[in-house]
Parts: sequence; C-alpha cells; structure tokens
Amino acid sequence: MILPDSVHTAALAAEALGCEVGAIANSLLFDADGGPVLILTSGDHRVDTAKVAATLGVDALRRATPEFVREHTGQVIGGVSPFAHPAPVPTYLDPWLRRFEVVWAAAGHPAAVFSTSYDELLAMTGATEVEV
Repeated sequence: MILPDSVHTAALAAEALGCEVGAIANSLLFDADGGPVLILTSGDHRVDTAKVAATLGVDALRRATPEFVREHTGQVIGGVSPFAHPAPVPTYLDPWLRRFEVVWAAAGHPAAVFSTSYDELLAMTGATEVEV
C-alpha cells in the first residue's frame, strides 16, 4: 500500500491506515559497536538502548546515521523494510507487537507499507524476540 508523502511518523501512518499507532512496526537500525542491528518495535514503544545493548552483549546501541542506514539496508530512514537488505542484518523483534492481529511495516520506501501478522513477521525476518 502506498501512503501519502505527508505520513512520516508512526502516528501519522496509523491515522492514514486507520489503526492504532502500536500496530505500526517501526524498523529501527542501530549502530552496535560499528555493526548494524535492526530492531522491530511497536510504534507506541521506545527502545531502551542501554537495556538492549546489555541483552545483546554490545557496549552501546547508537542511533544510526542516514549513511549507515543506507549502507546496511539499501533503504532510507523512514522506509526501512524488515528484510531484503544487501547482506543479513541481525534482527530483533519486540514481543509487544504480538498484541495486534495485524501489524504494518515499511516496504523499502517511506510511503510504502505492507500488512502482516506478528508470527509472519517473525518467520519472514528470522528475528530473535527481545523486549526492548
């Protein structure tokens, strides 16, 4: 599905889709000691980077630069798909998304999204479940 260009936050995407903001699966790429880590979390959740870094055994999770995101995903911030990256990216899925029968994720472009279920997203990405 293609959304209007003005939909650049989880809240705006949820409004356009007619769903709860929590049903938006944000694909957030982090710099974990120089390597990429993709965290898929609910649009109404924030990632506790210190907690997740400790869980993953890395020194820190830092917000990735736009260049880092494009290098590791081939996509731009705001449109990062949970899969189909140039090389495998360690991916973690927030179980909080399980609350929703349908979740919406970016499809490789800031205005493109697709619907899926939590279990399908878990299977498609090969993600590890981690509370964020």
